[in-house]
Amino acid sequence: MKIDREVLEAISLGAAVLGAGGGGDPYIGKLMAMQAIADHGPPTIIGVDDLPDDARCVTIGSMGAPTVAVEKLAGGNELIAALRALEAHHGAPFTHLTSFEVGGVNSMLPIVAAAVTGLPLVDCDGMGRAFPELQMCTPTIFGVPAAPVSVADEKGNTVVVDAIDNRWAERLARSVTIDMGAVSYICLYTQSGADVRRTMIPDTLALARHIGEAILGAHSVSGDPVEAVAAAGGGRRLFDGKVVDISRRTEAGFARGAVRIEGSGADHGTGLDIRFQNENLIAWRDEELLASVPDLIVLVEADTGQPITTEDIRYGNRVSVLGLPCDGRWRTEAGLEIAGPRAFGYDVDYVPVDESADKP
Repeated sequence: MKIDREVLEAISLGAAVLGAGGGGDPYIGKLMAMQAIADHGPPTIIGVDDLPDDARCVTIGSMGAPTVAVEKLAGGNELIAALRALEAHHGAPFTHLTSFEVGGVNSMLPIVAAAVTGLPLVDCDGMGRAFPELQMCTPTIFGVPAAPVSVADEKGNTVVVDAIDNRWAERLARSVTIDMGAVSYICLYTQSGADVRRTMIPDTLALARHIGEAILGAHSVSGDPVEAVAAAGGGRRLFDGKVVDISRRTEAGFARGAVRIEGSGADHGTGLDIRFQNENLIAWRDEELLASVPDLIVLVEADTGQPITTEDIRYGNRVSVLGLPCDGRWRTEAGLEIAGPRAFGYDVDYVPVDESADKP
């Protein structure tokens, strides 16, 4: 894949959709990627099938509350500081980079790191979307340790966290991130090329590009961009309406809150409630469970199909709510234990969005 301005635009737009409301604002990451490419040249992007078995791969990105990240911008050196700290810890350099989530800004930051370092970026990630916690990656399903995790901030601080399991890696790295101002830059999930092929979700940058190009293409031909997003992501439209209430707070390193949407059109007379923790987690239409993690609940502008992140939701927004299916690994027993509704404290059974009740 050749990365130029047009491709970055499409990937960042599609990544905002795959962020399911979270993952951080990819617009900021897109600007960083454009500057890195201007300074260092375009990065090399390869498919998982092109990885040598003995490649030394590491996952790179950011951690923290999206509401803080839009105000506390990266200086540009934090990603490389995290990478070098983990290389020093291992005593050996890495040969390839991977993304731990394709949603939001973490679709862009690995492109930045690949351009700056010259290391190839593998077209894959560990979520196929965005999730709020580090252990919620497909390598965890396969027993791959997240730790050691290197954590860096804009001040020049670096910390390497070791942990007994991936939940503790999340907990300890989150504590460090909070001390760093609720946003940090991290490297984790060190794997061989053979392991990456086994544990990661392939072709997710290509998927983000496909979704972004579908939105842009619908605009160019005066099509329906909302339906274009649903079709490109293999999902469907769940609800249409207006945002009538929003509560949001930064707590324990996460952006948490709730959205109330009053139905319009075919949904007139009903309401939709969404809860989020960085990402949209669960949605009820009145008393009916309409969608939940690990599937993607995506809010887009009703007229343009532009995705709306949880930090940008505002009272009065006219929105369409989409349900997109997650990668099949998340629908397994092991996947649901890590990232299903009960992993977030909701005592409900997961029903795949493509099997849930149709709109009335």
